[in-house]
Amino acid sequence: MRYAAVIAGALAASAGVGAQAPTGTLLVLNKAESTLAIVDPRSGTVLGRVPTGEGPHEVAVSADGRLALVTNYGAATPGASLSVIDVAARKEVRRVELGALRRPHGIVVLAGGAGPLGGKAVFTAESARAIAAYDPAANRVDWQFETGQDVTHMVVASRDGRRLFTSNMGSNTIGILEATGPGWRQRLVTVGPGPEGLDLSPDERELWTAHSRDGGVSVVDVAAGKVVHTIDAGTRRANRLKFTRDGDMALVSDLDRGEVVFIDAKSRRVIKRLPVGRMAEGILIPPTGDRAYVAVTSDNRIAAIDLRTLDVVQTIATGEGPDGMAWGR
Repeated sequence: MRYAAVIAGALAASAGVGAQAPTGTLLVLNKAESTLAIVDPRSGTVLGRVPTGEGPHEVAVSADGRLALVTNYGAATPGASLSVIDVAARKEVRRVELGALRRPHGIVVLAGGAGPLGGKAVFTAESARAIAAYDPAANRVDWQFETGQDVTHMVVASRDGRRLFTSNMGSNTIGILEATGPGWRQRLVTVGPGPEGLDLSPDERELWTAHSRDGGVSVVDVAAGKVVHTIDAGTRRANRLKFTRDGDMALVSDLDRGEVVFIDAKSRRVIKRLPVGRMAEGILIPPTGDRAYVAVTSDNRIAAIDLRTLDVVQTIATGEGPDGMAWGR
């Protein structure tokens, strides 16, 4: 397997030329200062900062690539809004008030035409025990589903938009929501304690979720709706989990240890632990897939990791408390 070279000693090559920074724009939320940083990933230059609502946690990009949609989670006071930001103009164009949908957190934009919610931003609302959809074109929240689960935190979607997956941290479950004609039905899968980060494998057969409280990763068979394997990732407080674009690896950020844990997806074994700094949180893998970006929250920077050598090849200072990220065109 291609990671054998890493284990055997290919790390020495990391002193040479690494994977070139991908073309595009890196969008980074700075929770502590409530801003969205717009970054040139090649130079590491912050091109601009846009104020958001208080305590922004996650960001996604609209289907046409023009808008960044930000969940304003809040701090001591629960947040209840989305910031809609024009990336090219580098300004917030509207603040969407969410009413009872307090503590919005995870967010994903479905491709245009993908299922009944195509083109819309689906987001979680922890305090409401729900997920909802915002239509940027109509500028309104026009769909809501009550999960009935505590702390519905993150959400991912299938490519066709007909399945949504949620991590419910307080109920120790994963929700699998499936479009059934005009409505949706939910299947709940019990997993390890405090499921937080989650991702769907590229072939969409498995959903992996990292437990924040016992160091494990649950592997869920999507069709069967059950846990088929549990991986001991050895994390102290797992935060996010992301598959590489080819599906060969999963990356897990360990907030308390300040590490990124690399798991071989086929053998389901940890192949490396990489220290990156204080409080490793958000993970982003751009469409090109040669690098991973990890938010090192307490160090106020992003670590760029070459996915061939599994080493940090660039650091980018973005602002206070970076976390959620997205990729702009």
